[in-house]
Amino acid sequence: MTRTLYLFCSAAPPVFDVAWVIEEAQARGWDVCLGLTPTAAGWLEGSLDGLAALTGHPVRYAYPRPGEPEVWPAADVVLFAPATFNSVNAWALGLTGTFVVGVVAEGIGKRLPIVAAPCLNEDLARHPRFERSLDVLRGAGVTVLHGDGGPVPGEPYPWTLALDAVEGARPAAG
Repeated sequence: MTRTLYLFCSAAPPVFDVAWVIEEAQARGWDVCLGLTPTAAGWLEGSLDGLAALTGHPVRYAYPRPGEPEVWPAADVVLFAPATFNSVNAWALGLTGTFVVGVVAEGIGKRLPIVAAPCLNEDLARHPRFERSLDVLRGAGVTVLHGDGGPVPGEPYPWTLALDAVEGARPAAG
């Protein structure tokens, strides 16, 4: 039975590793659908067709128009990594101005298993809104990889840890 992983990425440097992450997830048995924030899509603009071919699904970075058919299978798990300061805070506040933030916000209500791995610098990590946002997401049942064992500013992004967390993800609270 094929499991579907929605891999969502914000515009942070680890997004440039996304082809490797997709291949690694596929090697673990996942059917991967890639969603990007608009800025991340701009950063990967020259690779979008190749990434779509790699996943076998269109890369999405904008909401569908009314009446357009769903082009992805339903998700079993969502991994939002790298998740930027802006995306994390928008998500926790319910501000669904981008496709990926809208899907993860709805994912909480659908009780989908969701893993988030923020990627930001130390100064933003110390902003009081950020920690409150992480608390909101954790309280909603999102597995947040930050702090002990999670991404550390200035160190290599822990993609393998994020994929390992996907394997053990549980449905969101609600």
